[in-house]
Amino acid sequence: MALIGQVFQLYNERREFFLGLIVEHFILTVTAVFIITCIGLITGILMIRNAFLAKVILRLTSFLYTIPSIALFGFLVAITGIGYKSAIIALVLYGILPIIRNTYVGLSEIDEQIIESAIAMGSTSRQMLFRIRLPLALPIIFSGFRTMVIMTIALGAIASFIGAGGLGDAIWRGITTNFPAMTIAGSLLIAVMAIVTDLILELIEKRLRERILGKV
Repeated sequence: MALIGQVFQLYNERREFFLGLIVEHFILTVTAVFIITCIGLITGILMIRNAFLAKVILRLTSFLYTIPSIALFGFLVAITGIGYKSAIIALVLYGILPIIRNTYVGLSEIDEQIIESAIAMGSTSRQMLFRIRLPLALPIIFSGFRTMVIMTIALGAIASFIGAGGLGDAIWRGITTNFPAMTIAGSLLIAVMAIVTDLILELIEKRLRERILGKV
């Protein structure tokens, strides 16, 4: 209980410090999520047109998950240096699989009868993609997006270890100075950010499913 009291005392005494870290973590996460989403959607769309490309990309992105996060960060530091750039690249590499996989699965599992009906009505490839495939696949795509966002928030904690800032700074300071309250304070804020974000995305996902697929 005394340790928990120290954590909340830290929040009160150093609220500007923690607020700054929250803003840094938010910016880092949003930047990575935006890049991952753009790459993931474009790649997923390309994959439904080429089965061989789809197989190669899925295996490659799955392989990235076998690399420990610390090892990947260390590898990138040797190439792109310490700081924000290396952190963003690492977060993108780790977060890319859920959005790519869900985009590919969502687009490729559209009912063939719907596709055939659209073709019979004279729909072009562009219309087929933007008016039929993507809207129908949106719930599955958003599910992957939700997973990716939470992963990125959590992995963002490691970014501070290579000088990218964020709430991981509080964790790192606590570890290096043997100050458990600081470590818990940083970890708790990351957990709260992830939980709140997940609840918001869950509500949005539920609305999407109700709107597109009906009550579920």
